[in-house]
Amino acid sequence: MKAVVGAMNYADRIKPTDDSIVTYLENLKKKQYQIPTFQREVVWEKDNVKKLWDSIYRFYPIGSILVWKTDTMLQNHRKIGGHVIANDLLQVEYRYILDGQQRTVSLLTSLYGGEVKGKEYFNPTLYIDLTVYDEDNEEEDQLYKERFLFWDDIDDRGGQVKRNTQKKKRHEEGLIVKLKDIKESYNTVEESLYDKGYIDYKHPYRENLRKIKNVLDNYRISFIELKGIEVSEVCQIFERINQEGKPLDIFDIVVAKTYRPLQNGQDGFYLRELIDNFKDNAASEFVKDTDDITYLQMLAVIIMQNLPDSGLFNITDSNLNRIKAGQIENIWQESVKAFLKTFDFFENHLHINGPRLVPFRYFYMTIAAYFYKNNNPDYDLLKKYYWYYSFHSEELLRNTTHLKYHLNWFEKAKQNQQEIFEKFTLDKNDLRSASYSSRGRFSRAILSLYSNRQPKDWKYYDRTVISQTYYLLTDKPNLHHVFPVSFISENPGSNRIDVNSLMNIAYLPQITNLEISNKNPLEYLKEYNRGGFEDILDTHFLPRCILDWSRTGNMSENALDVFVETRMEIIIDEITNKLRDIPVQIFDSR
Repeated sequence: MKAVVGAMNYADRIKPTDDSIVTYLENLKKKQYQIPTFQREVVWEKDNVKKLWDSIYRFYPIGSILVWKTDTMLQNHRKIGGHVIANDLLQVEYRYILDGQQRTVSLLTSLYGGEVKGKEYFNPTLYIDLTVYDEDNEEEDQLYKERFLFWDDIDDRGGQVKRNTQKKKRHEEGLIVKLKDIKESYNTVEESLYDKGYIDYKHPYRENLRKIKNVLDNYRISFIELKGIEVSEVCQIFERINQEGKPLDIFDIVVAKTYRPLQNGQDGFYLRELIDNFKDNAASEFVKDTDDITYLQMLAVIIMQNLPDSGLFNITDSNLNRIKAGQIENIWQESVKAFLKTFDFFENHLHINGPRLVPFRYFYMTIAAYFYKNNNPDYDLLKKYYWYYSFHSEELLRNTTHLKYHLNWFEKAKQNQQEIFEKFTLDKNDLRSASYSSRGRFSRAILSLYSNRQPKDWKYYDRTVISQTYYLLTDKPNLHHVFPVSFISENPGSNRIDVNSLMNIAYLPQITNLEISNKNPLEYLKEYNRGGFEDILDTHFLPRCILDWSRTGNMSENALDVFVETRMEIIIDEITNKLRDIPVQIFDSR
């Protein structure tokens, strides 16, 4: 019996229900529903509002409104459609509209007027033309444009707008009426029709009037109510059934939850504004391109590591949901310094331009935690740490269990306790098979290593390929196939290695890449081989054997394979050198 009760309770967590249009909107005006500020801006369009009402007129479903019932207080939109709906009073339970804001605003302004953002002089009150009905009409699906009207569809401005003349006349005759008047003054509207000569009860105009009255009285809006559900699950449900806005994530929830208005002498708090201002005031590509959830998780690990009894034990959604505004305020100033040092480490110590090359996103959290209130960071340790975990044959920083170990490891390092790296292992085949088209951990690791070398342009030897400037110009870095794809396709030889292996990739400016196109490497290398070109190749980890082949005009049938294997050894030497004093084991699973 207990199992049955438990199942029923579980089912009640997500419960479908319904209400009439009028009751829903009245409850909204009574501030019984709230709309969180993470909901996107409403894009209000006349035709879409008319279509919505035409579906209602035909008793078609218009989709469910998703409502989250919770005791969590979130930051809300104070107004929607010009109507105040926010309730600042503390409540036992809040009802938040997570999906359905667009439809809600459309319905609210159609009946009760109001304001539409970006259309300040437009009256959104909706009218219905009782002379428009479906019987024997071949263009029934387009009738909504004539049936439902706004005032600018009716007003002929004293005869100046000729297309509206007849509609203005029908309005004066009581045949075009406000939906609100039908809702609130139905008898008056019906008496007006009678007085205008439409005496027959079954006259199509009067039938149409009764039909819309029936719609307003009886059309039921469907709701899906979520109750007793953790925020992480709310986010998942929202993403799966969301119809109108961007996916809801935990950052949106925390922003709304921690929001505090400026009042009674107490400072306000708005996390989104804090992070946006931080991004706006920085020139770093990392600062601007790092996503909001990563910033939130970096804050979470700093809170977790530095504030006793924080209630945070991880960076999962359920933990992030516990973050309080006061905790962020407590660590914010020092966190900003840690963030800047973290991004500076990536950009100016590792020479990695942008987050797209970082193999594990957890690097942001572990390194930021290390920099927090650390006046004497060990950059050599950090560099070893980055390359060790980027290239290790096992993915040792892929989940939150790993993250906790890394945070504790760094905490000891901050306290000058000697931390030891276990034996490093590297599979050659991981290097060989990593693809330039992949965004996987190993592909990013290789590309970040190439970037770290600060490769030089083949055409202009004094020019660094990867720099901040090039990311802003047309001549931006491209990934170039040393052995072009088309060339290998036409001249496969006896090569076994995939031409798209990252071992066959080098950074070049876009213009240089276009000049080379799909040329034979024996030919195009001659164009760049001037005095000192060997040193330029070294900045790309490129073996000099390709220059020897170019000079003699001859290469073997398996030249690509030889090139890749030779370059791979150069790269392994570089990785081993970066991990000096750490035991290294190289093996080849192929």
